[in-house]
Amino acid sequence: MEALSILKIILIVLGAIIVWLIFIRILRKFVHFPAPSFIGRFLDTNHRRRLQPPDRIIQASGIKKGMKALEIGCGSGAFTNFIARAIGNEGKVYALDIQPKMLEQIKNKLDKVENKDIKNIELVLASAYELPFSDNFLDLVYMVSVFQEIPDKNKTLMEIKRVLKPGGILSISEFFIDPDYPLRSTTIKQGKQAGFNKEIALGNFWNYTIKFSKP
Repeated sequence: MEALSILKIILIVLGAIIVWLIFIRILRKFVHFPAPSFIGRFLDTNHRRRLQPPDRIIQASGIKKGMKALEIGCGSGAFTNFIARAIGNEGKVYALDIQPKMLEQIKNKLDKVENKDIKNIELVLASAYELPFSDNFLDLVYMVSVFQEIPDKNKTLMEIKRVLKPGGILSISEFFIDPDYPLRSTTIKQGKQAGFNKEIALGNFWNYTIKFSKP
């Protein structure tokens, strides 16, 4: 009987999660807004990174030392430090967000003793529609569970294409738990329609990264 009770509780919890995911995804089809700053601390956790490992994103995106990279929607910096260390001090990471409070969280994180070795991150307050970089400036632009939050995706992709060098990389990572999660085929279609070449798709249904390149 005890085993049946535990199973019943598990099924109820799973059912509640499924209903919540369905509800929030229907809502997000009609209401678009960036993740509120107060959830930054919940997004920047080791629990999340166990499910969405930074090293896999780095490998799938083709991130290498010396690159000039832009993270759109850096939030509280759940992945920014890992990317910065992978790129090294010869390169640079521009951590961009539209919310000042998110950038304040990542600044506080960088001020901690364990992150004093990181010298190659520059915080940028800006919109994805108007990237404050010159043409053909960046080696790589990446987004982790962010792209679908942006209402005008094509405008964003055009801006990304403008600031990327020829042959530069656009990396988009998505995770099923995210309320805005799209199918892999949707992300590939959006990138191709904006004129990017699909290079590689790694991961699975639950957690994937698509690597594009600028022609």
